[in-house]
Amino acid sequence: MRILMVGHYPPHGGGVARHLDNLVRELRKRHEVHVLTYGPVEPRDFEKDLVHQVRVPPVYGLRGTSFAFLGARKIVELHRRFGFDIIHAHFVGTTSFAGVLAKERLNLPLVVTAHGSDLEHTAKLTLGRLYVRKSLERADAVITVSQYLAKLAQRLGAKNVRVIPNGVEGLEEIPAERRYITFIGALREYKSPETFIELARHFPGEEFLVVGDGPLRKELEEKAPGNVRFLGYRRDVDKILSESRLLVLPSRREGFGLVILEANSLGVPAVGRRVSAIPELIREGKNGLTFESFDELVEAVRTLLEPKVNRKAGAIGRRVARFYSGKKVAIEVEALYESLTG
Repeated sequence: MRILMVGHYPPHGGGVARHLDNLVRELRKRHEVHVLTYGPVEPRDFEKDLVHQVRVPPVYGLRGTSFAFLGARKIVELHRRFGFDIIHAHFVGTTSFAGVLAKERLNLPLVVTAHGSDLEHTAKLTLGRLYVRKSLERADAVITVSQYLAKLAQRLGAKNVRVIPNGVEGLEEIPAERRYITFIGALREYKSPETFIELARHFPGEEFLVVGDGPLRKELEEKAPGNVRFLGYRRDVDKILSESRLLVLPSRREGFGLVILEANSLGVPAVGRRVSAIPELIREGKNGLTFESFDELVEAVRTLLEPKVNRKAGAIGRRVARFYSGKKVAIEVEALYESLTG
């Protein structure tokens, strides 16, 4: 099968890019997989002939809309060269709308995957709502990465919905002293990094790491107590998690929460806000704890820092993470493709 993936992809960072990278690696064991992503980028050497790009202006709003129309044109061009069997767009919005526009010209099966912010945020924007609804209505199948998102997708007009969670793959545990309480994510409002900074004030004897970058970084650094270190965006997440005792995910919305599984796979329990899909990944009292109020967060962290509790939750987390292997995800996606292509 010849497949075209559309969406954020390395060297881009973020959860969508990591998921797509894992999925492509698995599918390439049996299929020819091409990727169309946002440019300008420099593809990795081993896939230079398989990664294509559309150069778009680096301006919020204009960037996505440009990709919707330029991306559609590029898909048509690539199909003429390679003859794809199916298009799979990741993130419902302008990215998936590029697939919709191309489908109208090519009549190829179109799969779109909803990852979270697309249905929780983009769908509430004036123009974003149009892109989201049209994508969900015209796709031949919609994958959501959680049950929570499946219900949202159906309310927004999706018909053929399959729940296929993201897979976690490729992280390697590095022997190290476990010292840190860690936050990993974009430093943006919906991730609520200020909650993590406030948490550090309640545990002055612990070391806190903020891994990620974004528009709130400068403000957060100015307000943070001395036991917080900011590392910026990092690619060595496995090293950082191998040195962590606990992951804290205070996001106000989270369509999946891949970082929870990444932490669990290395034996690190997680604390997450009781919103969106987070309770689907954190089995309460087993691989971590969830919270609503700040007081609950403080108590959850205090509980999971107890050595015995921490070790037990970490061990359960390893077992939980195995249910989300990249191989299993690829097999489910592959079966969906086959059902659409005959």
